[in-house]
Amino acid sequence: MTSDRWEPAAFKSRIDEVLRQFVAQEADRFAEIDPLLTPVAEQVEAAVADGKRLRAAFCYWGWRAVGQPDSDALVRAAASMELVHAAAVVHDDLIDDSPLRHGRPTAHIALRGALRRRPRADATARSLAMLVGDLLMALAGELFATSGLPAAYLARARPLWSVMARELIAGECLEILRTGAGPDTAASLKVIRYKTAKYTVEQPLLIGGALAGAGARLREGYCAYGLPLGEAFQLRDDLLGLFGEPAHTGKANSDDVRGHRPTALLAETWRLADDADRERLRALLGRRRPDAHALEAVRDVMRRLKAPDRIEHMISARVHEALGALHELAVPAHAASALTALAQSAADRRS
Repeated sequence: MTSDRWEPAAFKSRIDEVLRQFVAQEADRFAEIDPLLTPVAEQVEAAVADGKRLRAAFCYWGWRAVGQPDSDALVRAAASMELVHAAAVVHDDLIDDSPLRHGRPTAHIALRGALRRRPRADATARSLAMLVGDLLMALAGELFATSGLPAAYLARARPLWSVMARELIAGECLEILRTGAGPDTAASLKVIRYKTAKYTVEQPLLIGGALAGAGARLREGYCAYGLPLGEAFQLRDDLLGLFGEPAHTGKANSDDVRGHRPTALLAETWRLADDADRERLRALLGRRRPDAHALEAVRDVMRRLKAPDRIEHMISARVHEALGALHELAVPAHAASALTALAQSAADRRS
């Protein structure tokens, strides 16, 4: 993709190729240290094998919206956003003990299978998965630094990496600390904002803009567009997490209920519920391993209370807010068109 026309499939192919080559090379270097490391190296590669590449796309258009041309070096820098995401996913799956991602075993589950004949295989696999995530985050910084962009450009964006990491980890910590607490929509939205929204849309846009030398007004516009859109993205994820088809999402649809995650969907259900509904939910959510019947019962309560409709309204309102902010920005037409399309694909999806 070298024209101004936004071609998502072509862009994804470029990002996929950058990641495949870079991570394969780094995984080989890692495994060369000792043959015992081979299963770990394989999980490093597996972590970047799939993805929508939205974070890379937002970084790319954060650059292009300033007026900068297409650049292979910028594509490499944008691809580093996907390594940040891969690291976050490995850690998140480990924390939540999620069994599936993209229809395949998550890192700690795959490593458990590779180590099944070793003593304490489960604990060893979890420890190794944590380190897979750590390595992916380190590789993200390496790919960014060696992207080929001028050092002065990279220096403009480097401070934003600290902000991105701090906010991402704060959001993950908040989710852990809020798990098991009383459902609260405002608290759930704060978790969403820091755990997902900022590093999915806002920070990639700001990093792309900083690389390109974006001015203060454009950076403010990126925040006004990126934050509500990032929240819409995660609200959609929460809906898909319970109501989506695992064949499309590639994830188990019991994770949020089983893990008692503080989602806005659950908080809104609780807010709308009467005493009888709340007692029913306590009984269903209190099960250690809710079966298919219990999950469907939770869905039934949510549907009857129209909690999913409320989340859909929250998504629509945030997309509308984001697009309104975008229309106020003085950016090239092709950039506005691409960012409009990205907003729709981020919020209206099946996986």
